[in-house]
Amino acid sequence: MLRFLTAGESHGKALVVIVEGLPAGLAVTVEEIQGELARRRLGFGRGPRMRFEADEVSLLGGIRHGRTLGSPVAIEIANTEWPKWETEMSPAPGLPSKVLTQPRPGHADLPGMLKYGFDDARDVLERASARETAARVAAGTLAKLLLSHLGVTVISHIIGLGDASAKPEAPRPLPEDLARIDESQVRCFDPSAEEAMVAAIKAAAKVGDSLGGVAEVLAYGVPLGLGSHVHWDRKLDALLAQALMSIQAVKAVEIGEGWDIATRRGSDAHDAIQYNDTDGYVRPTHRAGGIEGGISNGDLLVARVAMKPLASLNRPTLETVDVLTKESTVSFKERTDVTAVPAMGVVAETMTALVLASEALRKFGGDSLAELVRNRDGFIASLGTTPSAAKPVEQ
Repeated sequence: MLRFLTAGESHGKALVVIVEGLPAGLAVTVEEIQGELARRRLGFGRGPRMRFEADEVSLLGGIRHGRTLGSPVAIEIANTEWPKWETEMSPAPGLPSKVLTQPRPGHADLPGMLKYGFDDARDVLERASARETAARVAAGTLAKLLLSHLGVTVISHIIGLGDASAKPEAPRPLPEDLARIDESQVRCFDPSAEEAMVAAIKAAAKVGDSLGGVAEVLAYGVPLGLGSHVHWDRKLDALLAQALMSIQAVKAVEIGEGWDIATRRGSDAHDAIQYNDTDGYVRPTHRAGGIEGGISNGDLLVARVAMKPLASLNRPTLETVDVLTKESTVSFKERTDVTAVPAMGVVAETMTALVLASEALRKFGGDSLAELVRNRDGFIASLGTTPSAAKPVEQ
């Protein structure tokens, strides 16, 4: 299994992530991690911080001469703005220059303040901030590199932003289309929808508002057999749902055509099973999203992730209560984006890759990359040869 733990605050000195469970022999470079972090900064409607956020990456442990050692990998992402925040966010004893007492509706501010006994929203928001996802993307880069040796590629594209949506009949992108997606101002593969999305962002920005949207994550080449039907916490779709729901501001996750097939009859809701000598078992449709009974079925894996409009606005209009005076007021203004949906798609790729890599390691095992690939190859070669329990094994 693959495990990771992040630490650090949005305006703290650095973010740190430790990834445990990677096999030895996986090639990793700082440049690959920086490349994925740069993708996280993409998207029309991002705030000014994205223009100077450099994401200075340091590999602290677990990698020697460009390859993993099988030990935990530690990565640091320095905050280039730290000199501006060193006094406000110092870990040394002292007091902040300003206390934030007007919690924002829709953010972790008030629940966190009440849960932990804080009177300053910054004690909560600094960790609840989506800046934490930079550490996840660093970890996800390692997962993507691992999956690439198993023939798996995870991409995303934006299919909805505000009230603008890609056409339902628009073709899905393939792995080779990722560069084209990232060139889009909103990471949308449908050019006609891209224009409407940009217009929606401009309209919201004009009045200081924010927008949510939907990213579709596609995983190509996922081998059959990841996840399990035997326990609730081993089901692949459940693991994906938890991982994707953990992304800041995400409020809904759909596997395959979940919402749509809930309205259909059973005769029109499932993916037919076909067989040919070249491809083996194939599915003409992708309604299940590549998962049946909690197990990957070898089909295209599809997940859609819905992000709410950001709770931080560029005009303080959300009604709230000052936690000290208990008087009605408006939430404080914090530098923010109009939308972070395009970036959320990249983070959703990350979380999907981390789940798939973890389940691949659980399924195939191996202390080295070569052993993992060998075990995967052996499993794929054995498919269809396992005797059925309904048919006695010949002695």
